[in-house]
Amino acid sequence: LAFCRGRVVRVPKGPLIRVVGTEVVIPCSVSDYDGPSEQNFDWEFSRETDFMRIVSTWDSTFTSEEYQKRVGRGDIKLRRSSNDAVELVIRNIQPTDQGRYKCSTPSTDATVQGNYDAEVQVKVISDGLSVSGSKARSSMSLRLSEGDSFKLRCSAITTSPEHTHLHVTWQIKSGSAWRDILSLTHEGKFQPGPGYEERYRNGDIRLDTGANDTYRLSVSQASSVDGGAYRCLVSEWVRGADSSWQKIQEKSVEIASVAIQRTDVVISTSNVSVTERDSLDLTCNITTDRSGIFQAEVMWYFSASPDDSLSDAQVLLSVDRDSVVSDSTLISLSHVDRNSYRLLVRDVDVEDSGYYFCQAAVWVPLHNGSWHKVVERTSAPVSVVVTALEPDYEVFLNASKTPKFSDDPTELDCRIINAQDTEANIRFTVSWYYRQRLRSDDVVTEELLATMDADWTLLLGDRSRERTQNGEIIFSKKAVDTFSLRIQWTSESDRGDYFCVISAWSRHRNNSWVKSKDVTSASVSIFWAMQDYTLTVEAVKLKPFFVAGHTFEMTCKVSSKNIKTPRYSVLITAEKPLTDQSNPNGTTRIISLNQDSVVRLEDWTDQTRVDGVVLEKVQENEFRYRMYQTQISDAGLYRCVVTAWSPGGGGMWREAVNGLSNPIQIDFQTSGPVFNVSVHSDNPTIYQGELADLLCIITTEGMALEPDDMSFDVSWFAVRSFALDREPVLLASLDRRGIVTQSRRNGSSDLSLERISPLEFRLRVHGCEDHDFGNHYCVVTPWVRSATGVWQREPDIRAKPIFVSVKMDVLNAFKYPLLIGIGLATVIGLLSCLIGYCSSRWCCKKEVQETRRERRRLMSMEMD
Repeated sequence: LAFCRGRVVRVPKGPLIRVVGTEVVIPCSVSDYDGPSEQNFDWEFSRETDFMRIVSTWDSTFTSEEYQKRVGRGDIKLRRSSNDAVELVIRNIQPTDQGRYKCSTPSTDATVQGNYDAEVQVKVISDGLSVSGSKARSSMSLRLSEGDSFKLRCSAITTSPEHTHLHVTWQIKSGSAWRDILSLTHEGKFQPGPGYEERYRNGDIRLDTGANDTYRLSVSQASSVDGGAYRCLVSEWVRGADSSWQKIQEKSVEIASVAIQRTDVVISTSNVSVTERDSLDLTCNITTDRSGIFQAEVMWYFSASPDDSLSDAQVLLSVDRDSVVSDSTLISLSHVDRNSYRLLVRDVDVEDSGYYFCQAAVWVPLHNGSWHKVVERTSAPVSVVVTALEPDYEVFLNASKTPKFSDDPTELDCRIINAQDTEANIRFTVSWYYRQRLRSDDVVTEELLATMDADWTLLLGDRSRERTQNGEIIFSKKAVDTFSLRIQWTSESDRGDYFCVISAWSRHRNNSWVKSKDVTSASVSIFWAMQDYTLTVEAVKLKPFFVAGHTFEMTCKVSSKNIKTPRYSVLITAEKPLTDQSNPNGTTRIISLNQDSVVRLEDWTDQTRVDGVVLEKVQENEFRYRMYQTQISDAGLYRCVVTAWSPGGGGMWREAVNGLSNPIQIDFQTSGPVFNVSVHSDNPTIYQGELADLLCIITTEGMALEPDDMSFDVSWFAVRSFALDREPVLLASLDRRGIVTQSRRNGSSDLSLERISPLEFRLRVHGCEDHDFGNHYCVVTPWVRSATGVWQREPDIRAKPIFVSVKMDVLNAFKYPLLIGIGLATVIGLLSCLIGYCSSRWCCKKEVQETRRERRRLMSMEMD
C-alpha cells in the first residue's frame, strides 16, 4: 500500500463530444497529495503533438500568445470548485478547439509518487438540432374556458453526425419562472413535473409523438393554473465513454400563450339580516363566458359555522342538470336565467341563522351523447342573521305576606304586566333568586332557588331542594300571569333579598321552544328585628353533707328570655380528677333528658350501677338529678348543660341557645387505708420455651382492714418495646369475683392468672416466645366495704413496669442438629472404609513377581 499510494490527477474519460458554439466545462481534481490544502492547476492544449499553454491558477504569464485574447475576454477561464478541484470553462467552442487537453498540478509532495497530469480528448461536432413550433417562430394565443381541452405541437430534429438522443420538455410560465409540465427523456421515459403527477396518472395531461418529429402536448380539464406561456425545451444528449449521459446542447421555442377564463360561483348579496317570520331571498350566479351548450347543477348548503366542510353542512335544496328540483315544503329553488338560481326560504326562524353557500357544477355534452362535468365551484358563505320577535312586557314582584317573627310564613307574587305583542306561540316561565344581605360592602352572588324550563318543569336549586321536598317551600302558578313563592316557616337564614326573572319562550317550526327574552324584577327585602336569646341555669345541692354509699341529689333551675314557648333538654356532666384512668379527658357525659322528656344514659358504663343514676323533670323549668350508693370514684364537679328549643316549622324543634350551670362538688373525706402496688419477678430474663413468673404485690398503709372487707380487680398489661412508647396490650384480668378473662393471643405461648394470697396475684407465661418480651405491669382497682356494708370502689393503682427479656438457648437449639451431623459423618466414614477395604481385597488385587537379587559385596568407591 505504501508503494501504491501517491498523487492522483483526474479528468473525465474521453472523448468528450461537444457542439460548436456551446459552452464546455472540463473538470479536473487532485487527491492523495502532500503540502498545502489549496492546490494549483495548469491547463494545456494540443491538436497533434505539441502542447500550447492555456491558463494557470498561479502563474498569470502562463498563457500562450494564441490564447491571450480569449483568456482576457473571459471566453476561457478557470473556475475553482474546491481546494483540490477546478473547472476549465470554454465559451463558444469552435472546431479549432478540438484536440487533447492536459491538466497538470505542480508538485508539493516530499517524494515524487503518482501522476501529476491527466489528458482528455474533446471532439467538436456541428450544430444539427432545430426546434420549431406549429407556426414557425411566432407563438399563438389561445383563450379558453375553464374545463376545456387544448393541444400544442412542437417539432424537434437533429442531424448530428454522432449518435445523440433528444430530451423534450413542455414548460409553462405563469409568473417569473418556467415550470416543467411533462417530459419525454433521452432514455424514452415520460416524466411529469412537480404538481402534475396526479393529472398525468388520470390522463388529463399527455405527450404524444407524431410524424415529422413532432411532439404534441394534450391538456384536458383545463383550470386556472393552466393559464400562461408555453414553450418546448429540447436538449441533445450523448453517451460518454464511461456510459454516462452527457447533455451537449439545449434549445427552446415558445409555442403559445393560453388564457383560462375562470368559472366562479357567487351569491349576489353579502351578509343578510331578516326578521323572524319573514322570507329569505338569495341568488346564486354562475359567472362564465362559455358560449357553447352546457348545463348547470346547483346545490344549496347551510352550516352553523363558516369553516365547516361540505360533509358537515346541511343540504337544503338542489337542482340537477335536467332542471329537476328536489322537494321541500318551506324552501323553493327557481331558475331565473341561464346563469342564476334563486333560493327562497319562507317563514324563517331563529334556527335559520347561519351561513348559506351554493355549489355549482358545469356539464358539457360529448360527441357520443353523454355529459361530462368540466368544472365544479363552491361560493363563499353568506352570513344570515334572523332576529327574533321579542314580546314586550314588564315584571312586578310584591310580598303578600311578610314575617314579623321567626317561623312566620312568607309569600311572594311575581306578576307579568303590560304584556304586548304576545302571540299564541309565546310561553312564560319564572326563575326565583335569593341574595343574602351583608352589612359590609362585600359582593354576594345570587343563589338560584328554582327555575322552570319551557314545558314548566320545576328545577330546584341546592339551597331550596331539601326544604321544597319536605313541603317547607312551595312554588306555584296562581294565574296565567302570576307565579308564587311561599315559605311556610321563615327562619333567620331566609332573611335577605328576593327577585324573580320572567322568561319568554318562542315556538319554532319543529315545535321546539327557544328562550327569546328575560326580564328581571326589582328585589323585595325580607327582614325583621331580632332580640338575643338569654338562658340562665342554676344548680343547687339538696344535701349539704353526705358520706360514701349515700345518695347524691342536685336540682337545676332554668330561666330564659326572648324565646317563644321554649322547651329544655338537660345533660349532666362530671369533671373527674386527672388521676381517674377511666376518663383521661376530664369530662364525662353521664345522663341526658331531651326536650320530649326522653332519658338516655350517655357515658355511664358501670354495669353494676345501671340504675344508679336518675334524671327527672320536676317542673317545666326545674330538673332533678340523683346518684344512688355513691362511691369514692364518683368524686368530682357536676354540672347541668341545658339547651333551649323553640318550635320550628312542620312540628320540628330548632335549637335556640345553650346554657351551663355552676358546678356542684362531690368530695369524700375518708381516712381509709392507702394501697400500693408493685411487680416482682425472681428471674426477668428467661430462655425460649421456659416459664415466666410475675407477681403483683399489694401493700396497705394506714387503717388495717380484714381480708373479707377488701377485694381487688387485677389487670395485666404489656408494652412490646424497650421504652414505654407504644400502646399497652391487655394480657389477662381477674375481677373481684374471681373470673379470669384472657385476651386473644397470636403465638403458641399461654397465660395463667391466679390469686396466691389475699394481697398477691401471679401471672405465668408458659412456653415463652420472642414476642413475649417487653415491659409488664399490673393495674389494681381496690374495693373496700364500708361500715354500712356497701362496697366502695377506690381509684385505680398502676404498678411500676418490669422488663422481661426472652433469650434463645443456643446449646439446646443446636444440640440435635450437631448429634445428627456427627452420627451421619461417622456412618459415612465407616461405610467409606468398608468399601475401600473390599475393593482392595477382591476387586483390584494384582500378582507382582519380585525378582531375586544376588548377594554381592559392595564395590569400592574408586570403581564406582
